[in-house]
Amino acid sequence: MYISDIQIVTTHPAHLCKKTPTSVHETDGDNAPIRERIHKSAPSCKERNSNLELYRIIVMLLIVAHHYVVNSGLMSVMKEEPLHIQSIFLYLFGMWGKTGINCFVMITGYFMCKSHISLRKFMKLLLEVYFYNVVITGIFLLTGYARPSFSTVFYALVPIQSFGVNFVACFVVFYLLIPFLNLLIQTMNSKLHLRLILLCLLVYCMIGTIPKITLGVNYVSWFVVLYFIASYIRLYGFPIKISNRNWGWLTLLSILISMASVVFMAWLSTVFVNKNIPVFWFVADSNHIMALVTALCSFMFFKDLNIRYSKVINLIGASTFGVLLIHANSDIMRQWLWQDILNNVGQYGTNTMVLHAILSVIAIFVICILVDMLRMRFVEKPLFNKCVNKL
Repeated sequence: MYISDIQIVTTHPAHLCKKTPTSVHETDGDNAPIRERIHKSAPSCKERNSNLELYRIIVMLLIVAHHYVVNSGLMSVMKEEPLHIQSIFLYLFGMWGKTGINCFVMITGYFMCKSHISLRKFMKLLLEVYFYNVVITGIFLLTGYARPSFSTVFYALVPIQSFGVNFVACFVVFYLLIPFLNLLIQTMNSKLHLRLILLCLLVYCMIGTIPKITLGVNYVSWFVVLYFIASYIRLYGFPIKISNRNWGWLTLLSILISMASVVFMAWLSTVFVNKNIPVFWFVADSNHIMALVTALCSFMFFKDLNIRYSKVINLIGASTFGVLLIHANSDIMRQWLWQDILNNVGQYGTNTMVLHAILSVIAIFVICILVDMLRMRFVEKPLFNKCVNKL
């Protein structure tokens, strides 16, 4: 399923949604409340444009690459020689995970601010999470790879346990908040909406990036901030008029700055050996400044990228959330995949390490996509056709 599971397909809403004022609560001005406009559907289209679906695919590949590095034990090895050529490659290869989370949530906010949460949509999301938890945990237990324990079984049956940094759990809670966020957005005009965004960014992003300042941010609250940003873009457009070509250049610039920051922090870690310098600092969490800037610039670029409908791209894009649910399912899965099967740490220092990293990420992505397509075809569709559609 799509992580946003939406029905609206246009990518140019800001100038397509103008209409004649119908009451004192709605006018053509940007400063007027948008109580009705937010619920007005964009022009219908049977085929979803493929620009943001391609974006999902690229983002998920980057997230898998991030997990290749941070979930395998490689970070401890790289820390010993941070300026080794293979360490630099792995730092740059695996630095985009938190940026990718921002991208996914912004896609959700962009679409869902003009859509509605239905029981069917929520059940599809929840059952997908449960399906992979139960099936994957069951396979590990039946094959003897994992020992039966209360915690293992409990996690399979109650996957939503931590609301701190667990993406899936926080996303499910965030998904339930969307109707209430839309009600809040309806009461604001563009100026109030923008002021709220700026206030949130000052607290969560600018202050949150400053070293030595501890800001207790969990994913749910940060997803809400991203929702405000994406919904503003959907309803009003970006506050400053920038061409799509320039968004492309800004995306490239933000990527280069992010990469330079990682290399600089890696060098700094060799100067202050005993200070435990975080190499990924400027992209270390979703609210850190370069993780947000890169996500925002790339989102704006892909949002208006002229890519027509592609059945293949859209089919793959529909299963990207499944890729996350499979390969990052649990600590048991992480150990089995990255340490036992792929042996990432053992590849460090070999001549094939770079090729191993790239091919592993592609293979995991392809296999997970195929698995999720089978789940949708033989589990989700029959189940919802028979049961959920009756609700």
